[in-house]
Amino acid sequence: MPAQPGVPAIVALALLVALAVGAAAVGRLRTERQIASAALRAVLQLALVSLVIALVLRSMAWSMVFVLAMFAVAVVITTRRIGVPGAWPWAALAMAAGIAPVLAVVFATGAVPFRAAALVPFAGIIIGGTMNAHSLAGRRVIGALREQWNTCEAALALGLLPRDAIDLVALRLVPEALVPGMDQTRTVGLVTLPGAFVGVLLGGGSALQAAMAQVLVLVGLLGAQTLTVVTEFRVIRTGRLLPADLAGRISAG
Repeated sequence: MPAQPGVPAIVALALLVALAVGAAAVGRLRTERQIASAALRAVLQLALVSLVIALVLRSMAWSMVFVLAMFAVAVVITTRRIGVPGAWPWAALAMAAGIAPVLAVVFATGAVPFRAAALVPFAGIIIGGTMNAHSLAGRRVIGALREQWNTCEAALALGLLPRDAIDLVALRLVPEALVPGMDQTRTVGLVTLPGAFVGVLLGGGSALQAAMAQVLVLVGLLGAQTLTVVTEFRVIRTGRLLPADLAGRISAG
């Protein structure tokens, strides 16, 4: 059954936040404030978004504007996560390279009807998952280049091109960004029943319709994430999606 707003839900939310904050405190993670802040933001944002979506879904044009707004927010968030806020056009390019083909295939084939009520949730799931993969890949690659700069510098000294030196240090790490999505796809129905599946069932659809919707989401996510991280790494190799300190070292080398 869907969660019902009211006192029980508020109590449950408070207890869940306290549980997470308490675990962070015991584990000395020093993330208690971030956890509480994230939970509060989620409540406020979803309350506002629920009102906006109720209006947006009445119009395809406004639904498309809303999807573009979600994409813009995702780009801002991921560039901050990987420490390259000024390189947002390149992050947008990498994410669009994954998201656009997937949405085109799904809606052009008629697998999902091109309606406002379908566009917003499907695009939102793909955008959110792609943002996560972009952030994971970027943070892992940039972190490795900083930690193993001596290896990269030695490769440059031996005459390797900057892109080849970056490959030497970081290429093997890029697939790690796809692990969460692949694990979710491999274990769907065995470990979890994700939101699209449950949502279709609660909406009155059959189990077969729910399964097809969930498979489209999961495989679409894999496609979007793979295209995105491949494009992202290619842009990183050019130095355009690197923090200023690393970009300067690479170009100097």
